[in-house]
Amino acid sequence: MSDPLRPRASLRTAVVWEVLKDALDRRVKAVGQAPAGGAGEGAPGVLDVLDTGGGSGNFAVPVARLGHRVTVVDPSPNALFALERRAAEAGVADRVRGIQGDAHGLFDVAERGGYDVVLCHGVLEYVDDPAEGLRNAVAALRPAGTLSVLAAGLGGAVLARALAGHFTEARQALADPAGRWGAGDPVPRRFTSEQLTELVEAAGLEVGAVHGVRVFADLVPGVLVDTEPDALEALLQLEAAAAELPAFHAVATQLHVLAERD
Repeated sequence: MSDPLRPRASLRTAVVWEVLKDALDRRVKAVGQAPAGGAGEGAPGVLDVLDTGGGSGNFAVPVARLGHRVTVVDPSPNALFALERRAAEAGVADRVRGIQGDAHGLFDVAERGGYDVVLCHGVLEYVDDPAEGLRNAVAALRPAGTLSVLAAGLGGAVLARALAGHFTEARQALADPAGRWGAGDPVPRRFTSEQLTELVEAAGLEVGAVHGVRVFADLVPGVLVDTEPDALEALLQLEAAAAELPAFHAVATQLHVLAERD
């Protein structure tokens, strides 16, 4: 995934980015602050954001551009090195901190109850125990904090395999408890929207919104988007229009859940 502010990459990130940006704005208002450009301890309009599994900063750097402080926890030293470089290039190195760690040992490196917003993007597919990983993410929130969860969707994988002519693999993914299409599947686990919202609610949060992500983007030939005038913008608008409709959650490549502590 690339920087969500770059036009071509926005096909994969635009829906989540817009929802997240709005959530950050609401959180700023909820804690009685008015947005301000600078960062620093106690600065008005500045939130503390934890990005678990944030890798090279696909969301962390744009969040820092809004003026917030972001802590990225990721197990990959290479990803954290790329994060440091990207943050420096974006001029937000003073607002982004990368720490090596993972969701299960989160509080070895991050503060319990210390963050206004926690991102848990692309994590639950890969951890041994998604429920525990999610509980840790929730425990990192301050009272009335906001959690953003992004995970692989089952329906999108089934549809993609079927459209590629791999019908047996599509059926396997549909029947497999983890949503995997075979031994060569690089994703260990996928979720339906019901499974993901149940996990979030079981962790003690109230689900505010569910969005289908990359409903069409992964199915449309890239050459069409790159060569047809205005195709990219039209596809972005289509993705945004379909994202909140439950009928399309079942075929989305990814699912996004936004939730809050009551």
